Amino acid sequence: MPVFDLAETPLRELNRALHAIAPGQNDTAFEVVNPRGAHAVAVGIDAPVSVDVKGSVGYYCGGMNDGGTVTVHGSAGPGVAENMMSGIVVIEGDASQYAGATGRGGLLVIKGNAASRCGISMKGIDIVVHGSIGHMSAFMAQTGNLVVLGDAGEALGDSLYEARLFVRGEVKSLGADCIEKEMRAEHLAIVEDLLAKAGVENVSASEFKRYGSARTLYTFNIDNADAY
Repeated sequence: MPVFDLAETPLRELNRALHAIAPGQNDTAFEVVNPRGAHAVAVGIDAPVSVDVKGSVGYYCGGMNDGGTVTVHGSAGPGVAENMMSGIVVIEGDASQYAGATGRGGLLVIKGNAASRCGISMKGIDIVVHGSIGHMSAFMAQTGNLVVLGDAGEALGDSLYEARLFVRGEVKSLGADCIEKEMRAEHLAIVEDLLAKAGVENVSASEFKRYGSARTLYTFNIDNADAY
């Protein structure tokens, strides 16, 4: 297993090695030590590699991930898994603002809390937060699933499109055009599957409420002007 000590090795060398993975290459498991809040750790992965980061990271860790598995044994700064295409990113601690922003696929698991704008403009990513999320989460979220075991802050799902939001705890307020919806059998199945993938035990999908778009802001209508 290649080990990169970021106290001694430039971050660029780590990311260069991750980008140079060739088909059939044996070294597909990497360990990163002493990240010390470095930004852009393990970005742009486009192969089925695994990266274990032993500590906390800064901005954009795991950004643009396409097929890799990145595990951060600590917390993450803003934009973790930003624009992820596929693969898995796991944050053992907390995540800062706009976790999973614009993500198009894959699974982001945050075992602590996530700050504001979690899942902003998500476009197909699945996000599971073991704790709570901050205000304006899922703002303009288009597709994908956001599962929150804790509480949600103000303006959840503001200007939401077709993403599905599932919250187990309290929601401080809903954003424009976001409403509570019926939890049907297919939604219970989605939540059960994502809880299992995220390593959540002893929690039932029936404990969650579903929120989605009221579909009144898709096109401008003067009667809804106050909601924009």
